[in-house]
Amino acid sequence: MEKFSKEMWKKLANQVMFDLSDQECEELSQEFEIYLKQLDLLNKINTENVEEMVYPFDNPTSYIRDDEHVDVISQEDAMKNVPFKNENYVIVPKVVK
Repeated sequence: MEKFSKEMWKKLANQVMFDLSDQECEELSQEFEIYLKQLDLLNKINTENVEEMVYPFDNPTSYIRDDEHVDVISQEDAMKNVPFKNENYVIVPKVVK
């Protein structure tokens, strides 16, 4: 399996606006190798004749409460402190390439 280089980690970090030190790149490489070994072990498990699960439990949970709208502020009040907006939309800086 291909080893991941320091340059690759730094390029990925740069794309999501992070800075990584050489030590952090090395730690990421070591951790990622562990994950890859674990994935290899999982891929070796024989799953033939095993029924797929849509939900992890036999009975869906029924204890989730319904949302109640309490003290909802108006859209105008919510937009009062927005520094950049276009009509009723908040404009935020792009953070992903």
